[in-house]
Amino acid sequence: MCYTVPAIAADMPAVQAAAPSAAINPKAVLSTMERVADWQLANPSKHRPDDWTQAVGYNGIMALANISGSSKYRDAMIAMGEKNNWNLGPNHYHADDHIVGQTYAELYLQTHDPKMIAPMRASFDDILANRRSGTLEFTVKGNQDRWSWCDALYMAPPAWLRLWAITGDQRYLDFAISEWWVTSDYLYDKEEHLYFRDSNYFDKREANGKKVYWGRGNGWVMGGLVRVLQYLPENHPERPRFVQQYKEMAAKLLTLQQPDGLWRASLLDPATYPMKESSGSALYAYAFAWGVNQGLLDAKAYKPAVQKAWTALVANVQADGKLTHVQPIGLAPKVFDDNLTEVYGVGGFLLAGSEVYRMAVLEHTKPQTVSVANPTSGVRGDELAEATIGKGISKPVVMDAATSAIVSSQVIGKQIVFPVNLAAGETRRYLVLPADHLAAVPPADVKTHARFVPERLDDFAWESDRTAHRVYGPAIVNDPKEHLISSGVDVWVKKVRTPVVDKWYKRGEYHHDVGEGLDFYDVGQSRGCGGTTILANGKLHNSSNFKTWKVLADGPLRAIFELAYGDWDAGNGRMVSEVKRYSIDAGSNMTRVETRFKASGKGPLTVGVGMVQRDGDGHYVNGAGSAEGWAAYWQPPHGDDGSIGCGVVLPVGASGYELIDKQQFTLGTAQPGQPFVYYFGAGWSKSGDFADAAAWDAYVRNYAQKLKAPLKVSTQ
Repeated sequence: MCYTVPAIAADMPAVQAAAPSAAINPKAVLSTMERVADWQLANPSKHRPDDWTQAVGYNGIMALANISGSSKYRDAMIAMGEKNNWNLGPNHYHADDHIVGQTYAELYLQTHDPKMIAPMRASFDDILANRRSGTLEFTVKGNQDRWSWCDALYMAPPAWLRLWAITGDQRYLDFAISEWWVTSDYLYDKEEHLYFRDSNYFDKREANGKKVYWGRGNGWVMGGLVRVLQYLPENHPERPRFVQQYKEMAAKLLTLQQPDGLWRASLLDPATYPMKESSGSALYAYAFAWGVNQGLLDAKAYKPAVQKAWTALVANVQADGKLTHVQPIGLAPKVFDDNLTEVYGVGGFLLAGSEVYRMAVLEHTKPQTVSVANPTSGVRGDELAEATIGKGISKPVVMDAATSAIVSSQVIGKQIVFPVNLAAGETRRYLVLPADHLAAVPPADVKTHARFVPERLDDFAWESDRTAHRVYGPAIVNDPKEHLISSGVDVWVKKVRTPVVDKWYKRGEYHHDVGEGLDFYDVGQSRGCGGTTILANGKLHNSSNFKTWKVLADGPLRAIFELAYGDWDAGNGRMVSEVKRYSIDAGSNMTRVETRFKASGKGPLTVGVGMVQRDGDGHYVNGAGSAEGWAAYWQPPHGDDGSIGCGVVLPVGASGYELIDKQQFTLGTAQPGQPFVYYFGAGWSKSGDFADAAAWDAYVRNYAQKLKAPLKVSTQ
């Protein structure tokens, strides 16, 4: 990414930029990080865009994107992924060509776009199917098909951990852990608590007779430990072993920090290599600051080391943002020019900055800690957690305690909602703190939206980043062309994770796919996908169009609104009206509805939640027994438009299932004046999420099961 420098008039003296501030407060740290990142983006490296050097830079830019108020840093990472077609590097087994997948995975966790991880998953699956088991001896051909050099522990394992966190595929986690310890058993010196770079260095010695332990090489390991521990659950049996190695290395490295705050290219022979070195030092600052922030390292011992290191690193940043004193690519300590820079050095600097920033933020505030636990045996991904906001926290924001990232959130009344991704049985911590204690708040991705559409005959439309719906209002009843009386639910299908409702209405045409999706559902007077009816005497008694509307929350993560339906005859002269409260969450294909009926006469109402059946070979299935309370229908293909899936869930169970007037109904019992809750939703064969009926069935079934086992949220 390049920026054009504005011309300066000849009679205007150039203003010399001030040196970046080394102060450790949120504003100063973020400002310095942005200056370094801006220089790097404006002076791009000439390495391959999928090269390890670049990918370390991407790690840092992502860390900055997660705390900056500017969207340009994440935009640059998405543009990079698109340019790479989301492919890993060309060397299939080589750890250096796996690291770019770390950024793909982190972007996926924010956008949940399947294309971002599809090539990586295919590549890792092939590696597992054709796993290498050769020697790590560095002189033997093919040794780098495994992690035979210490740098590899930064490059590859965090990518495997992130893909495991996304998919829940245990093979990725098991591979990363087992291969880490194979490498550790081979290269880790259990007496010195440092790593040899590779087997070539077992017997080499520095000029002072000491063993050769490369500064940046051990920095890679420390950074790799941090980035593994960020995603390795606290209850995993291998976590204590990783923590032990991390603490052992940290204790040793603390003794090797030089008086100026940096570490030298040779850890045990700094006199032979006296040059300041930014890249390895940045990785140590990152690892130390992360450990202090996690409570794993003693703040009294390590916080001063972090402060010294950050001050020294900032001193290596020129006024224009160029980071200097970066040792060039190599295998071992070497002498180099002070003015050298490299994109991987920038990556380390930004990673360090992200944790120093968190340290500065927490210096003057005590956050509310929210723990979110997954009680199930499957991944809970792209799901919202909800917590009560602590007293005295104004304008709250949420920080992921493991990574320092500010995650999207939304305040609704006294509650705050935010997205989580949890492995089976995992608990993750989040910090809720006042926004005014931060230097900036990252812009939120708008993933839900709901609005009244008077310009289109009083439609009411809503969407998540997965699907969209609409229902019909009063104006269309009297429209001479439409004259439609219907409370059925329409489906608009999407293949993008961005909002489409406003765009499509503004365009005035949405029945043809121009790259985002379309409306080909055709509701008519049917119940559509999730519309309700009252059943009495074997007949359907449908309401008319909604009368009034009210938006209660409009994103970015949850949209809530109410629609009121006027009196109608629900059979035998019994008059009924209702108010429905709808809510849809980011990441969900399902809409929650809580409706309350008013009815003349006494006794319960039999409510049917409908899905219209199409002509042709569709696929319908419901829960095994009415207690399951779910049903799914996969329509036959609609020409080149593909197939739509509809689903219904009644959390308390169904009283039955019936096919009436070519509509599949899931039945429940509602007491007038009491809430009746149900869910409905839709998926599409071209969305990238549901390839076939089996995938849609599984989604609806799993959704019903998740409702019975909600996330467990606790605060302190």
